[in-house]
Amino acid sequence: MKKLLATLSALGFLVAVYGQQLPQYTQFQKNPYLVNPAATGAHDMFNMSLGGRLQWVGLSNAPSTSYLYLSTPASKFRSAFMNRTYGKVTRNNKSVKHPKMRIGGLVHGFGGQLLVDQFGAFRTLKFAGSYAVHLPINRTYTLSFGTNAGLSSHTFLTDKAQVLSTLTATGVNDPVYIAQANTGAQYVMDIDAGMYFYGNGFYTGFAATNLTRNLVRFGNLNTNFAPVMHFFGTLGYRFIVNNRMDVTPGLLVKYVRNAPVSVEANVLLDFNDVFWIGITYRHLDAVAFLAGTTINEKFRIGYSFDLSISRLINYNSGGHELVLSYIFGEKRRSFSSFN
Repeated sequence: MKKLLATLSALGFLVAVYGQQLPQYTQFQKNPYLVNPAATGAHDMFNMSLGGRLQWVGLSNAPSTSYLYLSTPASKFRSAFMNRTYGKVTRNNKSVKHPKMRIGGLVHGFGGQLLVDQFGAFRTLKFAGSYAVHLPINRTYTLSFGTNAGLSSHTFLTDKAQVLSTLTATGVNDPVYIAQANTGAQYVMDIDAGMYFYGNGFYTGFAATNLTRNLVRFGNLNTNFAPVMHFFGTLGYRFIVNNRMDVTPGLLVKYVRNAPVSVEANVLLDFNDVFWIGITYRHLDAVAFLAGTTINEKFRIGYSFDLSISRLINYNSGGHELVLSYIFGEKRRSFSSFN
């Protein structure tokens, strides 16, 4: 009982402080579209990613997330007044074609997302479509604007909930539990928006989620689900060390009203655009280790392990995140962020 109460206390602390209504993503730098819809279609290829995350393994009813994401540029909408060009970088005193990102042409990107997220007795199922327009500032930098719109369902799972009267055998009924039990899901319209500025190894962006909050909803209106706006800021720069290795430090800042700012800083080492390793520090929450590889220029596998440094460290054995991507298009393009 003491362990259970301590766990519930820690969970309550984290929910109160960080307000976790949205999934956590450790591999955000390799998958920027997860935190900003303006990344949709930024790479000149079709990308299909399947991801899964288990957070706080060993803790009962800990958060778990699964998602499927599709993204592609629509080349047929490319402006007829702009030629397709790529940036250039210098390696060994030679100017070579930069294979990372498309620049110099107006491009429209389209995508879609299916997400299932569960935290305790609450489950969210979301289906959304994404659109982004990439506007060339010059032959080096591009500014993109994107939006993500869809529908999410929020369900209270009675079989995952335990009320205090059951644990303590007091026989006192919980009116909140009774009101929520077997009442079905609440459906909410979700709209997110973001912008990105990128080029020459640099990227920065800003995004906001749940812009409509619960203004448009239907289904079980008795469920007291109140989505709040989340704000994300990203920043990073890719340093070319030599012709075989790049280093990309990145920063992710998250803000929710009435909660402290959450900051994540990471560094990725990319070897020949084939294998990468990295480390992430999430303030007051976790340290994460990342690794991944590209196979046959078509498949990409990324894995990360989160080690808790919060008060939950005594109640879980860490977190795991796995992302599998299938890439096809013209030539393979590196997935390092906005370079």
